[in-house]
Amino acid sequence: MQYFVTGTDTEIGKTTITVGLVSAVVKAGHTCVGLKPIAAGQDYVDGVWVNEDVLRLSQVCDPPISIDQICSYQFRKPCAPEIAASLEQKVIDKNIVMKHLRSSITLAQYAFVEGVGGFNIPLSSSWTTADLAVELNFPIILVVGMRLGCVNHAMLTREAIDCRGLDFAGWVANFVDPNYSFPEENFKTLQEQLGGSCLGRVPFISDAPQDIAPDVFQLDRLLVG
Repeated sequence: MQYFVTGTDTEIGKTTITVGLVSAVVKAGHTCVGLKPIAAGQDYVDGVWVNEDVLRLSQVCDPPISIDQICSYQFRKPCAPEIAASLEQKVIDKNIVMKHLRSSITLAQYAFVEGVGGFNIPLSSSWTTADLAVELNFPIILVVGMRLGCVNHAMLTREAIDCRGLDFAGWVANFVDPNYSFPEENFKTLQEQLGGSCLGRVPFISDAPQDIAPDVFQLDRLLVG
């Protein structure tokens, strides 16, 4: 079973939630991989340029898989992927991305494919993350970064998912702002507006998403059989 993980915006913890989900599924006794086909922004780690999100995903996959199996394209600059690619005089090739994804999702019982940025970000002049989601046709998990403005962003994203005929698996409330005003009131509003299909509430954390308690997530809604 595979899922596509998207978010209400950038910097709202998609990778944190994806790492947490992969870890929870593995702890539940299943094989699971986390994939991020396009990543922008790299650091120099142990003599190699690597994207932090891709590295974090590689640390929790079971079975272990290579960086290249997780990510088709990594770019140096932390900016919109189409711009990051153009800065390196490259073009993101849809066929390469899809070939890598279709190969990597066969490596485990479960796979979570993480998008980049929000739901509808250009990857090239003729291809977006929303197009990628449609082509994969996996159930969508929406990560809502619980901060000012998130209700509007969440509702617009849900509308964009629905209008493409995609299956909405549910949403995860990720409390990214420790000073967020009226968190419970806004959470209740989102439950009502997004259909009540909340897959988990993740409190504000900083570093170790693999240590998110597995019972934070409603895994029974995601696991098959």
